[in-house]
Amino acid sequence: MTDVAFRSIAPAETRPTQWRRLSDEWSADRQTFRGASWRKAMMWIFLLSDTFVFGCFLLSYMTVRMSTTVPWPNPSKVFALEIGGTELPLILIAIMTFVLISSSGTMAMAVAFGYRHERVKTALLMLLTALLGAMFVGMQAFEWTKLIHEGVRPWGNPWGADQFGSTFFMITGFHGTHVTIGVIALLVIARKVWRGDFDSGRRGFFTSQRGRYENVEIAGLYWHFVDLVWVFIFALFYLW
Repeated sequence: MTDVAFRSIAPAETRPTQWRRLSDEWSADRQTFRGASWRKAMMWIFLLSDTFVFGCFLLSYMTVRMSTTVPWPNPSKVFALEIGGTELPLILIAIMTFVLISSSGTMAMAVAFGYRHERVKTALLMLLTALLGAMFVGMQAFEWTKLIHEGVRPWGNPWGADQFGSTFFMITGFHGTHVTIGVIALLVIARKVWRGDFDSGRRGFFTSQRGRYENVEIAGLYWHFVDLVWVFIFALFYLW
């Protein structure tokens, strides 16, 4: 009896349903992670866990802001920058956002050139991405210095609710730490790409075998995640 004939006479309850097939596929590692390396899978797991951390921070911020009885500081006033005697609201934040989002574009191009084994272009684009990230951290440090000089502290500020300072420094500082770590990782990997470690098979940290340009993509996953988190921080802190 052919397999087709057997399936046609098999009881309906014994036939695998669509949901059962989907469940079996996602419960088997060889199906779910087929083609994904251990490094990439671990990066995805780390990013998922980090998403929960940032999510908890941002939900806590929204809860505090909506529950406080004291007026919340006006972002257009707090984050304004005076240039040539004119007060420009959110100009620094707009530049920071543009710089960080642009770095996602350069990182994506670095990954594309990496898989083509064009190491010079890959290294240069990674260095450019790291430079943009360092510029972002530098502007964030300037923003912190300005706010501290104006009296913002984790326990209070001159414009309204005391919780503003604590939530702002905690969340932006946590994100800035992620960007700093990303810049360091990009510099390390860019140096290895420039030297040709991924082509020659030179062993060492981040390099275990010939042609592992996948490490560039893994660094890109982390960098895109950092950029995406900033979009939510930008919307909730500076536009709300």
